[in-house]
Amino acid sequence: MGILNLLFTVTIILCINSSHIHGYDPLDPYGKIIIKWDLLLSSPGHHEVKVTLENKQEYRHVEKPGWKLRWHWVNKEVIWDMRGAETTEQGNCSAFASGTLPHCCLRRPTIVDLLPGAAPLNSQVSNCCRGGVLTSMSQDHINHVSAFHMSIGSFPDDPGEFSMPYNFDIGVPGYSCDNATSVVPTKYIADKGRHKTQALATWEAVCVYSQFRSSQSPKCCVSLSAFYYQNIVPCPVCSCGCSSSHCVKPGETPPYLQQKHNPEEEVSPVVECTKHMCPIHIHWHVKVNYREYWRVKITASNYNTMKNYSDWNLVVLHPNLKSVQQVFSFNYKSLTPYNDGINDTGMFWGVKFYNDVLLQAGEIGNVQTELLLKKDMVDFTFREGWAFPRRILFNGDECVMPSPDDYPRLPNSVSPSAVISILTIVFCFLLLLLA
Repeated sequence: MGILNLLFTVTIILCINSSHIHGYDPLDPYGKIIIKWDLLLSSPGHHEVKVTLENKQEYRHVEKPGWKLRWHWVNKEVIWDMRGAETTEQGNCSAFASGTLPHCCLRRPTIVDLLPGAAPLNSQVSNCCRGGVLTSMSQDHINHVSAFHMSIGSFPDDPGEFSMPYNFDIGVPGYSCDNATSVVPTKYIADKGRHKTQALATWEAVCVYSQFRSSQSPKCCVSLSAFYYQNIVPCPVCSCGCSSSHCVKPGETPPYLQQKHNPEEEVSPVVECTKHMCPIHIHWHVKVNYREYWRVKITASNYNTMKNYSDWNLVVLHPNLKSVQQVFSFNYKSLTPYNDGINDTGMFWGVKFYNDVLLQAGEIGNVQTELLLKKDMVDFTFREGWAFPRRILFNGDECVMPSPDDYPRLPNSVSPSAVISILTIVFCFLLLLLA
């Protein structure tokens, strides 16, 4: 009972913690997006601020249409000028009847990044103008940061003291943000490193991701096959939902797909009609068995007729990834988030300008790679589904796996459900004999 009590206590603690941070990823436990405010200059009625969004997630990125940062002002602040970004609306600035009007007078503004190649040089700052896209840290060490500058003032009847805003939102499904807290002021290097300046004050707000908040249905599924098994284990039926009213039959193009839409706006998935009904389908095939090595083929297919997946990635949990010898046509990185010596998780992504974009259904629609893995004779086996992954994530979202009872097995192996059935029959037969 001591172990049961301990498990119950741990469960309660995890539930309490998860309700506080809104989301947690065991494969990327420190993953988050940080909104940092640096107060650079401040006087009554005038404040200069630098805002930075940094994606500190290993494999989850913010893709088009990008972030849309919102907050709520404490007092009657207005934004007089912005560089590196802009607000979506100006709001009611009638209180400033004469002279130049502020850039935005809304109590809750919405800020968007400037588009690449479209912003004048005098309105740009470092790390701006990428359309709100934030790459993951593992895929890109440069473009996972976005920044803009603001000149903040106040309405005529406001004293003009600076107060940190609250109720942050980055406008990306699945993310929730805490209120900002004061941290050590940021230091800046000047004069080629010989002099350092620092912000008057710095605040940080942390945003974390939850797949449950992002979507009510999964976004991908996994099928399995092996050279020693004659059948393909498909994705579970209705892995991503069962609505067939909005799917596209092979060879058909409904009229609404021919309509033009804004490429900078997110479009709801319209998938090809399949039994699994998922936008993304991952297939894991055990291909070849050598004396000291074995080979796996991974295929990712796009069934979403409305979207190309730029800078896609796969995360795989498998015990033999500690012995990867070669990865063909994909980039690969081992993930060891806990520094505990366990190396069973890896990240795959496409090669730039070759296969880093997973095209929408109806075009090429898939990307493939093969892995060569060295056998660890202590652990290696083809029995009981060992050769197949424990978890697969696409763009940070967990994919639906087949039931372990359905995994491909060696011809002379028996599934656990079959063993239970046989034992049940034997037990019933013994009861009849005793009666």
